[in-house]
Amino acid sequence: MSIWRVLLAIFFPPLAILDKGCGSVLIVFLLTICGWIPGVIAALIILNNPK
Repeated sequence: MSIWRVLLAIFFPPLAILDKGCGSVLIVFLLTICGWIPGVIAALIILNNPK
């Protein structure tokens, strides 16, 4: 996980995980709409996943 990805996940979570798949982007986008903090947490969890 690079520092740029972490910063991008903090400021705009869906953009940070674009290469992880459409489902992940959709989930993080919906969580970001519901609240900024759940979107950031989900994006960081997805980025931290080694798969």
